[in-house]
Amino acid sequence: MQKLSETVNRKFIESFDVDDWEIKTDSGWSDISYIHKTIKYKKYKIILSNGMFLECADNHIVFDENMDEIFVKDCMPNITKIQTTDGIHTVVQVIGSCESENMYDLTLDDENHRFYTNDILSHNSVTSVAYILHEILFNKFHNAAIVANKADLARELLSKIKLAYEHLPLWLQQGICEWNKGNIELENGSKVIAAATSSGSIRGYAYNTIFLDEFAFVPENLATEFFRSVYPTITSGKDTKCIIVSTPKGMNLFYKMWTEANASPPRNEYKPFEMHWSEVPGRDKKWKASTIANIGLEDFAQEYEAEFIGSINTLINTQTIKNLVFRDPLKVDNNLSIYEYSQKGKLYGITVDVAEGVGLDSSIINVFDISEMPYKQVAIYKDNTITPMMLPTKILPIAQHYNNALVLVETNSIGAQVASILHYDLEYENLVKTVNRGKRGQRITPGFSSKSTLGVKTTISTKKMGCVNFKTFMENQQLILCDFNTIAEISTFTKHGESWSADEGSHDDAVMTCVLFSWMTTQEIFKSYTNLDIQKQIYNSREKEILDDLLPIGFIDDGLDDTEGFGAAMW
Repeated sequence: MQKLSETVNRKFIESFDVDDWEIKTDSGWSDISYIHKTIKYKKYKIILSNGMFLECADNHIVFDENMDEIFVKDCMPNITKIQTTDGIHTVVQVIGSCESENMYDLTLDDENHRFYTNDILSHNSVTSVAYILHEILFNKFHNAAIVANKADLARELLSKIKLAYEHLPLWLQQGICEWNKGNIELENGSKVIAAATSSGSIRGYAYNTIFLDEFAFVPENLATEFFRSVYPTITSGKDTKCIIVSTPKGMNLFYKMWTEANASPPRNEYKPFEMHWSEVPGRDKKWKASTIANIGLEDFAQEYEAEFIGSINTLINTQTIKNLVFRDPLKVDNNLSIYEYSQKGKLYGITVDVAEGVGLDSSIINVFDISEMPYKQVAIYKDNTITPMMLPTKILPIAQHYNNALVLVETNSIGAQVASILHYDLEYENLVKTVNRGKRGQRITPGFSSKSTLGVKTTISTKKMGCVNFKTFMENQQLILCDFNTIAEISTFTKHGESWSADEGSHDDAVMTCVLFSWMTTQEIFKSYTNLDIQKQIYNSREKEILDDLLPIGFIDDGLDDTEGFGAAMW
């Protein structure tokens, strides 16, 4: 479940140990172990469309229609639907006041820490932190770091360690040297710090325990950078432990680590543990059906079945994405991942996406075996720092190694410079050329016309046709991908308006080279060169509806050949 952008740090002034008290939750009745009296908070009143209301603190947590947490004070002015005992109802008014009152919080003997207050589903954020507390109490100079996707969440977890410590009997407690929001230090020299996930948050320190919370929700580039910086810390000690906990969220670094840990034999040293919803007391088929009705099947699969589902409305359907399998490269050399070496007699095609080289988007060189169907990804180069001037020097040896592969460069803006250097300065001849045929769009050409240009510009029509072909290839197993980053990008490549692109915080550089490749494979000259007709092969296996999907652009081929003609030696 997605966490709040801001977290609660309750201040208790008195706690009461209670026996035989129960409260109604969305998974049945749960025991209450403690009632805590808090300091005074501003009093708010939330009113729903069905007449239900609740008086509570401003940062009291309720649950919206997607089971995401939301503060009462944030329910308006945006219209919010929240969970109640009577289903989902709309918030019609939130009334704040200047009056402050002592509030009461509950500790439940329940895994999800949700309960109904005045028939509205609320949250209790008590989480087990016994392991870290045990380590710092019974080991001298034990350093622990709690790292979360947001600093406030890490501090909330630290506050729970502090609360657990306060409830220990005096004979178990250590003396306290430091006690604040960001870190604690005990008399035995042990420390715990709380930090946000960033490349420099715990760099340079030695830790015995590192706890990463909701790691799947850390943006991809930040997660990779963080782990690269923190791994020396993990391996610096013989008994250092790294605990990574998260709800799944698409195919990212957490997914890669989890998949490799579950492989047979395991491909990393992590030990995977999974808690299924059916193991929680009070959760049965009836609870499952009710929850799916409230939040939907895909959200239930991610939040409770721990399935690594990507974004919704992806270009490639969810089932196809779930069946994709990545594998380790045979060799990684200067940002080039090789999955298959060149083989004599085989044909290869390369598509290139050019970036500025300033550490943001990456320049991609994607290599495909085009000798037979299905096509296969055999190598990929990825670098977000290489300049366009230097990129041709990387393309050339890769293309030469793969039997002088056909190279298609995307030439929007800076890409034209790359194609020009590769062709004229480095004298690489097997470079794809295109010509603009007006309403018929861009076509690959032998290059005899003065109107032909190096590479291809990504236009609305070429991207649309490429996306349709790419979808068809993938869902019919006619294109095999094995690179993890490429597969991860597919899981966040979604529809935005009338086009397709990466979700916010994600990248689509590798996917776009696959889209360009898919566009290239349906060109008549490409078919002549490889003697393969992908449309005909898919037509034979899936019949006419697939062919209809391949022609959505709205232009009609008049049947007339281009005046330049076709041939076998075209580039």
